[in-house]
Amino acid sequence: MVADGLDILFCGINPSLMTAATGHHFARPGNRFWPVLHLSGFTPRLMKPAEQRELLSYGLGITNVVARATARADELSAEEYVEGGRLLAEKVTRLRPRWLAVVGVTAYRAAFGDRTAQVGPQERTFGNTRVWVLPNPSGLNAHWTAATMAEEFARLRDAAPAWRRVTAGRRW
Repeated sequence: MVADGLDILFCGINPSLMTAATGHHFARPGNRFWPVLHLSGFTPRLMKPAEQRELLSYGLGITNVVARATARADELSAEEYVEGGRLLAEKVTRLRPRWLAVVGVTAYRAAFGDRTAQVGPQERTFGNTRVWVLPNPSGLNAHWTAATMAEEFARLRDAAPAWRRVTAGRRW
């Protein structure tokens, strides 16, 4: 679910089996992406995965580093991450979002060979697209609560002045 010129393109690691079955990103029960997106102020209400197309109206999109669906991200090979990173870089260069938000620091490190990357803004850019690494919202990521993830997502929201301009007139 992407389009040209998005304000923020969120990028998951790879589709879960539930996402592959439903065609909806972050569809697995227990994944906290949708609640965190709302808690951080990106959406006016808690959206369901089946409503993902509505994100485009907010200047937001979703893609993945690796296209292959798995039960767990640790089933992916190093080669899949590297190839996924190459393809993602091409996609971002073509679509030109203002921000690429990679959801999962481990996936970002593996896809782009940046072993020291931390959650937050990155030095790397793709053309004029800036990069931000966010915590992985999977229910398996116990290091982050929904509230602490929402704080990090909100840091990105606040750093994206174009997004604030687009949504400033909306009453939520």
